[in-house]
Amino acid sequence: MQENVEDLEGRLVVSCQALPDEPLHSSFIMGRMALAAKEGGAVGIRANTKEDIREIQSQVDLPVIGIVKRDYENCEVYITPTMKEIDELMEVRPEIIALDATDRLRPNGLTLDAFVSQIREKYPDQLLMADCSTIEEAVHADELGFDFIGTTLVGYTRQSQGDKAEEDDFRIIREIIARVKHKVIAEGNIDTPEKARRVIELGAYCVVVGSAITRPQLITRAFARSLEK
Repeated sequence: MQENVEDLEGRLVVSCQALPDEPLHSSFIMGRMALAAKEGGAVGIRANTKEDIREIQSQVDLPVIGIVKRDYENCEVYITPTMKEIDELMEVRPEIIALDATDRLRPNGLTLDAFVSQIREKYPDQLLMADCSTIEEAVHADELGFDFIGTTLVGYTRQSQGDKAEEDDFRIIREIIARVKHKVIAEGNIDTPEKARRVIELGAYCVVVGSAITRPQLITRAFARSLEK
């Protein structure tokens, strides 16, 4: 597992996800999307749900960052929020499991610290990635011993509202890299090859790109809106 993940260093991971309300929602399609990503040069895949991951694993031999997105009542955390989702992912054993590592409470009032303890007790050898939205959250996740620190949620939470990872030559990412011991995965609104190259130059372990590659409705919208102007 560790050896497989070492292939990610300095390279591109493609997020192959489509939620139920999106046109490409289908495990079959995500498997083919992953295959296309591999042919294009991706060395890893980020994917949602055990069904999609199982299909992707049947199509490519790349390391997978696995998540389960699930909404719980009265809870803002939706990326792998409980042990139920961890257990589901362990049925297909992705190389890395990513989870919300913000300071928000999980279902039933569970803190991040307590949740990580539960995961480590049950699955001590599983690599974990922290999806963070602020520098402070990244530092705390590093202290908790996450194997990878991600910038996935920058700008997507109340505590990071208005923040953009790319501002001021990726200041947030640069500061996280400077302050943590574990590997930093740059993810979130990295939507051009130039941005991807830059975060690697700044010291990110690898870069995850999603919508700019795998959500054709969003890519099309950008072209269409440019013509409307």
